[in-house]
Amino acid sequence: LGKKGAISALLATLGKMSPDERKVQGAAINGLKDQVSEALAARRAVLKSAALEAQLAAEALDVTLPVRQPGIESGRIHPISQVLDELITIFADMGFSIAEGPDIESDDYNFTMLNFPPGHPAREMHDTFFFQASGTNERKLLRTHTSPVQVRTMLTQKPPIRIICPGRTYRTDSDQTHTPMFHQVEGLVIDKTANMGNLKWVLEEFCKAFFEVPKVAMRFRPSFFPFTSPSMEVDIQCRRSGDDIRFGEGEDWLEILGCGMVHANVLRNCGIDPEEFQGFAWGMGIDRIAMLKYGIPDLRDFFEGDVRWLDHYGFRPLDMPTLAGGLSG
Repeated sequence: LGKKGAISALLATLGKMSPDERKVQGAAINGLKDQVSEALAARRAVLKSAALEAQLAAEALDVTLPVRQPGIESGRIHPISQVLDELITIFADMGFSIAEGPDIESDDYNFTMLNFPPGHPAREMHDTFFFQASGTNERKLLRTHTSPVQVRTMLTQKPPIRIICPGRTYRTDSDQTHTPMFHQVEGLVIDKTANMGNLKWVLEEFCKAFFEVPKVAMRFRPSFFPFTSPSMEVDIQCRRSGDDIRFGEGEDWLEILGCGMVHANVLRNCGIDPEEFQGFAWGMGIDRIAMLKYGIPDLRDFFEGDVRWLDHYGFRPLDMPTLAGGLSG
């Protein structure tokens, strides 16, 4: 059918024919042209249909499968990150700022400045990861608590001080409720009038806000920490029902943190006059209070990296905790 095709060549011969021949041959040639065109159209339709079937087979879609969620919907915030955001939200509302420090510390900042004399038996309670000593330099260690951040703050900042110190800490311990690396948050207030009443109020308000209950009973028991005097451990009222724990109700008690008035020796070591200033401090495990609030039974699961676990216990990325809208969404 093209310019140099067989049918086009036949049509070119019509000009040399007599009128009678042209009438007969023209009808025959045009009839042939129509037959070829119809055959080509039919074949083109068959090929087009085959191409469509091949494309459909290659791009098969199972409409019975669930819709794949976008990343912003399928991603999850780790419970530790969520609880850390909740802590910051609560204490920021009370006027606390955030202080951070290095994970690798000196023996001086981790122990001595905090009233742990060399050879003191309280050092053994911390199961410390020590680095090998290099030459005459002081042996470094992985911090066993975030208290060195308090020391660094008191050395560089004049009172009044109102900070919380969240971060990773390390101890050589591992079981269902302990891991070699865990998370801790400590609080410190230093001014001229800080007292036990202030400390109790801060902890009470924190527990009510964090566990999202209207009231909570707390019990303060005498204890010992080298860096505070007097020192106390704090129990919170709860009700146990199997693996479920409810706070702010019931007749049971659960220990959640340690606290006390900052020891005068610690203030002196940090260049603060204990005759003029005083303060209080507290510390708690972030992993532990996350387990209590969200019903997570095993501490080790926090660090397993199991996506199924994170899908269950994790939080939506844009559900930021606020005191007005609710901490846990």
